[in-house]
Amino acid sequence: MFEKLANIFRVPDLRKRVLFTLALLAVYRLGGHIPTPGIDAAALSRIFERMRSGPLGLVDLFSGGQLSKLTIFALGIMPYITSSIIFQLLTVIYEPLAKLQKEGELGRKKITQWTRYMTVVLGAIQAAGIAITLQKGVGGEQVVTTPGTSFVLMTILTLTAGTAFIMWLGEQITERGIGNGMSLLIFTGIVVGLPRAIADLYDKIRNNVWGTFTVPAIILLLLVMVAVVAFIVFVERSERRIPVQYAKKMVGRKVMGGGSTHMPLRVNSGGVMPVIFASSILTFPQFIGQMAFFKDSRYFNWMSTSLQWGEPLYTLIYCLAIVFFAYFYVSIVFNPTEVADNMRKYGGFVPGIRPGKRTADHINEILTRITLVGAAYLIIISIIPEWMIAGIRLNHLPGAIGRFFEAMPAWVTNGLGVTFYFGGTSLLIVVGVAMDTANQIESQLIMRHYEGFTPRSGRIRGRRSW
Repeated sequence: MFEKLANIFRVPDLRKRVLFTLALLAVYRLGGHIPTPGIDAAALSRIFERMRSGPLGLVDLFSGGQLSKLTIFALGIMPYITSSIIFQLLTVIYEPLAKLQKEGELGRKKITQWTRYMTVVLGAIQAAGIAITLQKGVGGEQVVTTPGTSFVLMTILTLTAGTAFIMWLGEQITERGIGNGMSLLIFTGIVVGLPRAIADLYDKIRNNVWGTFTVPAIILLLLVMVAVVAFIVFVERSERRIPVQYAKKMVGRKVMGGGSTHMPLRVNSGGVMPVIFASSILTFPQFIGQMAFFKDSRYFNWMSTSLQWGEPLYTLIYCLAIVFFAYFYVSIVFNPTEVADNMRKYGGFVPGIRPGKRTADHINEILTRITLVGAAYLIIISIIPEWMIAGIRLNHLPGAIGRFFEAMPAWVTNGLGVTFYFGGTSLLIVVGVAMDTANQIESQLIMRHYEGFTPRSGRIRGRRSW
């Protein structure tokens, strides 16, 4: 394994890409220690400790704990993710944007440029909401040391500039580094919280929080984590292979082409994106409900309470959003009609299926089925561990169902109270991003005649010289 890791630094281009990625991630973490001016950090930390199981806990998780300290990167990449979702949805329902996307590289650059502008606008709006909310006080505590218009303007400028810089960091990592930049930034934000999560587990064992059930609960949690990681790796590597046959052609006196191959379709083609999109969509209304503008609103108070992490309404909308974004993401990245046309152009066909539209329908039918399986897998990975942590809060439902769950033990309805970092969403993102990045590094190594990380990768051998 050490020999394979050393191969990364033997390839100049790959070494440069890896070091460039690590340097930008270090810059991202450095920004997590630069606070926004005019904030009482101790008071803000106490507020976030009380609200860690709510919407702010999820935003703070994705930002790597920077929101709880209100650093210059406090907003994280959430504005960029929200802006990307908006424009991806618009390309489906708004015809001019759909035509612009089909124009090729020039059209995609234009949409990317508009996404950046939207990110800055959303970042400014969120920064204004945070500044005004903090200035009015949260939870009976005064967080701002020097309130006034100057504080609001300074906070808007600082947080918006930080969001724009994070967006630039992610794009630079994607273009000149290794892996998807935005996913790696989220990955970094989650991983830096793991030592604190481990320390939290150690404190629970030392203080015997759950009495005689403490040690079995910790062992059960760790076993579930290992099982979830193994399940993620298994499904992420699973694929449905469609056999493809290529016809032989006579070129002069030679027979060209022929042979059979397969078209691999991943069970989870969307990766972690459906989960990230669904989480960000649910975080936005909760975040709005926490702002000072809507704090006294009856409707927004009900919305903020009903959409808290672990509530039945939150779980239902979260599952439906994952299914929607799984299909939506696949529809963007994979076009069965285009694949069928290219296959027919080069003389390929699926055995037993007529080329053209019938082949496109066949591929689309298979893709629809495996995407449903992939969406169910994402729901299981995201919900089951979070139910163990936050509990099955079906006791909040009205009627007999609520009364039935009310009689169950507290650790079932309220969870084990473990820190947020062991949730299924965070594990899925960490494992998924790590696998994608490792696959990209492995492909670079194999392309340059080096062995990859996995035994199946093998080595591409050149001609031997004796």
